[in-house]
Amino acid sequence: MMSGAALVWCPFPDTESARAAADALLDDRLIACANILPGIESRFVWDGARAVGNEVGVLFKTTSERLEDVVERLGELHPYDTPAVIGWHADASYPATLGWLMGSIPE
Repeated sequence: MMSGAALVWCPFPDTESARAAADALLDDRLIACANILPGIESRFVWDGARAVGNEVGVLFKTTSERLEDVVERLGELHPYDTPAVIGWHADASYPATLGWLMGSIPE
């Protein structure tokens, strides 16, 4: 697999659980950064019914090599039974950003 950047998006029920997951992933050295975005209104279908909720979104920055590890670990850490954890490989990244990611996260 080619070295590169990757991102993971995941909403949380509150800031505390988002921070706890981010801190755990930083401690595990699976991510280099987590951007916590408060005040997200989520509209979704759950158990066949439309629902609305307030959540906190988090964008996690990692490497392509660790993407699956981040997705799996988030599933373990998340307070929801069925968390929305979506990860993807970044098609492009600024060279200095990629260098920082690679230096922050061991293979």
